[in-house]
Amino acid sequence: MPFEVFLTADAACDLEELYQYIGRHDAPGKAEHVLTSIDKTFSSLSESPERGAYPKELLAWGIRDYHEVFFKPYRVIYRVMGDTVYVLLIVDGRRDMQTLLQRRLLEQ
Repeated sequence: MPFEVFLTADAACDLEELYQYIGRHDAPGKAEHVLTSIDKTFSSLSESPERGAYPKELLAWGIRDYHEVFFKPYRVIYRVMGDTVYVLLIVDGRRDMQTLLQRRLLEQ
């Protein structure tokens, strides 16, 4: 039975900002390609969400509640709860991930 993949409001904003940024600073076709590839990532999560690795920044704190998959350099960070996958962040992995993860996942 496939899992339902749900984008949180923050993740939807991340995706929109990413699309707009790539469209402005690269080719519009590149933005479409990235969006399509990330959408395929969501589809793969519906079939096997446990395949993702634990984010190393969270492992340093002993936290194993979240997983991530990559579409380099982008990281899709999510949590599996029951039969639902909650996508929490879609972010360029070259950012300061330690601070971002702490702010977005741990200080809620």
